[in-house]
Amino acid sequence: MIIWLASYPKSGNTFLRSILGTYFFSKDGNFNFDQVYKIAQFPSLFHFNQMNIDINNIEQTMGSYIKVQSNLNLKNKSKKFFKTHSAFFDNQSNNSIFSNLENSLCAIYIVRDPRNVVTSYAHHYSITVDEAFNQISDKELFLKKTNLHPDVFISSWSLNYLSWKKANIPLLLIKYEDLIKNTKEKLIEVFNFFQTLGMSKSLYDEKKLDNVIKSTQFKNMQKLEKEIGFDESVMDKKTNKKIPFFNLGPSNDWRNKLDPNLANKIEKAFSKEMEELGYL
Repeated sequence: MIIWLASYPKSGNTFLRSILGTYFFSKDGNFNFDQVYKIAQFPSLFHFNQMNIDINNIEQTMGSYIKVQSNLNLKNKSKKFFKTHSAFFDNQSNNSIFSNLENSLCAIYIVRDPRNVVTSYAHHYSITVDEAFNQISDKELFLKKTNLHPDVFISSWSLNYLSWKKANIPLLLIKYEDLIKNTKEKLIEVFNFFQTLGMSKSLYDEKKLDNVIKSTQFKNMQKLEKEIGFDESVMDKKTNKKIPFFNLGPSNDWRNKLDPNLANKIEKAFSKEMEELGYL
């Protein structure tokens, strides 16, 4: 059964993934990128290619998510984590469904203030903040196919969030800002959530968790990326150099980076969801 770590791009997914990867896949709670990579991305080209699904056909790909997940669960019956930025789409008319209770145990959705998402998104994809706003406002937005994943339907910031909020699987919602400020408190919520779904209390080791929190400090991950690189950073098409993935992290504050007019546009575009989440 799959445990989803879901979020809109540039919303803190890698931070939580690093913490949980280090906790569950290390002996001592000391972070390294190998533990991050053990929580794979979905959808991945590998999963579809091995089942002879035409990843150039978006409709066929999206219509095969359940089939691919069933195959993953058949091969490995244990609980497994997957990271995703996909919206939780459910189109019964053409059998395009992101997931279901037969394949998913639960999901943790990480949400971030869209005023900070837009600046991080712009840096990551080497575009202007205005271009980034246009993209995260696009209800039909796909992440374009790469050598790692097929086209991924992510929709807009608000609809991505709402799709997971309404998903028919158990869900824990975490705000990135709370995870940064009250890391241990929020991680205890995660472990309590896991226990309601059958995880043994014996799997919770407070000493190890404390070490994980210490070793996954943003500065440590930023330093490690500078020393050895991070596979998931993308190439700047203009300079042909890797764009640092761990750029500003918690110090990314829209108040110091966004033009007030653009901040106002974001607030108007996503006012309902931002109010609901306490961002306004």
